[in-house]
Amino acid sequence: MPDTPAMPPRRWRAWLAGAGRAALVAGLCWMGWDLALAQQAGPGTPANAAIDAAGLFATHCASCHGAQRTGGMGPALLPESLARLPAAEALRVIGQGRTATQMPAFAGTLSPAEIQALGAFVRTPVVPTPRWTEADIRASREFHPAPDGEPATPLWQADPMNLFVVVEGGDHHVSLLDGDRLEVITRFASRFALHGGPKFSPDGRYVYFGSRDGWITKYDLYRLRVVAEVRAGLNMRNVAVSGDGRWVMAANYLPHTLALFDSDLQLVRTYDARTLDGKLSSRVSAVYDAAPRKSFVVALKDIPELWEISYDPAAAPIHDGLVHDYKMGEAIAKPGYLGVRRTPLEEPLDDFFFDQSYRHVLGATRPKTAAPDSKGAPAPATAQVVNLDVRRKIADLPIAGMPHLGSGITFAWQGTTVLGSPNLQGGSIDVIDMTTWKPVASIPTPGPGFFMRSHENTPYAWTDSMMSATAKDTLTIIDKATLQPVATVREPGKTLAHIEFTRDGRLALASVWEMQGALIVYDAATFKEVKRLPMSKPVGKYNVWNKITRSEGTSH
Repeated sequence: MPDTPAMPPRRWRAWLAGAGRAALVAGLCWMGWDLALAQQAGPGTPANAAIDAAGLFATHCASCHGAQRTGGMGPALLPESLARLPAAEALRVIGQGRTATQMPAFAGTLSPAEIQALGAFVRTPVVPTPRWTEADIRASREFHPAPDGEPATPLWQADPMNLFVVVEGGDHHVSLLDGDRLEVITRFASRFALHGGPKFSPDGRYVYFGSRDGWITKYDLYRLRVVAEVRAGLNMRNVAVSGDGRWVMAANYLPHTLALFDSDLQLVRTYDARTLDGKLSSRVSAVYDAAPRKSFVVALKDIPELWEISYDPAAAPIHDGLVHDYKMGEAIAKPGYLGVRRTPLEEPLDDFFFDQSYRHVLGATRPKTAAPDSKGAPAPATAQVVNLDVRRKIADLPIAGMPHLGSGITFAWQGTTVLGSPNLQGGSIDVIDMTTWKPVASIPTPGPGFFMRSHENTPYAWTDSMMSATAKDTLTIIDKATLQPVATVREPGKTLAHIEFTRDGRLALASVWEMQGALIVYDAATFKEVKRLPMSKPVGKYNVWNKITRSEGTSH
């Protein structure tokens, strides 16, 4: 199976070198900091007194990552970008380099104390805060038009609706998998640390990837090549693609913006994530497409507001604040098309989930303002229901712990529709009636999990316990009719997570989330293993048909 040249070769050779150095300098302050400094400085010497970490960065890193650590050939080296990079992985890269790239091994160049000082330096905020303007965004874009006369047909023989895009986080690659033959069609290099699920164009031909350090890549699944790339920000949460395929929106942590692009990643405009009076700004938690509403819905991390941005040219005008009767056209309205319609909340939403009608948002809240309890513990997480039509919260969801509603699913049960949601703190699946917003059941699992998935053609839902130290190797299979666990599958000692189904729901694919990991294919009726494909930490897999049709039981 040959590799496909996914990115322009010159640019990707340079980028891969930078990606290696990103791992080099990340996470190091957590491993042996005090010991290394004591060995370097000796007793009684102030820690780090003899080490110029900024100078080390200028000498060894700035040429690839920029003087302000905002990235260049390599990714950004900012606290926001490096927060989730494991220290063990960083140490492997610093000592051994990265094979088949320009990333050298630095163990023979820098002392342990210098390495630790450099690791600590890149985890400190840059002052002043780096800027990324609309001019920067436009200057970063690359576009690769199709050759004249190129046919709009796939280069491979497979069902284009039963493809899987598999994100391999271990070595920053993506595999394209034939869901019928269960064979890899091609494998190509990706940007550093893809974050959030990739999104597909409505016809399933193109996929859009978003990276932690702000890059969006548009990839042609038919012709196996990159169409366009642009850097939307310095630290990005996720991207969304509109239901009509015309728009792509990026949610940024840094800067505090949303960025709107056309389908070829030409910038249309940015939105400052600020309160109406402009006094407060916020990171953007997430943006998702609400296709039936012809709008994007946006959660803000630091401001108690939910935004809706309509891409319907006939969208109603926006009246900020209260009016006596919107039908009378009171006050001065703002255009509804691509305008921000604000819903005030009591607390910011961390992530959210839509009901089937897309009228309601179900969101998890990590309180910012609530007072601690009598023992000094922080206020607990909560969950709420927001009606997008009336623009206010209409219910609290009775879910304790820390619900992960962004990975919840809905399914039919006893004449109604229910929500099943994993819980990051409790070993259970919370089941909520979507009509009354009341609890129906709490389904026990071996430990707290992150992902839950199902399909309309299977009677079962699958959930992991990957947040558990003792049960991370176990998937629990739940009967959707009885709301009872009926089976488990295990990969002893490994992390087993993130189920996705084939187009017809007959097979369930799970990830062994390890550097030397795999995709395990299970028969969705018997739960027996069908096939195993080696992968490098396959953090997620996404079926084209299930995504573009908003299949029941799949994240959207």
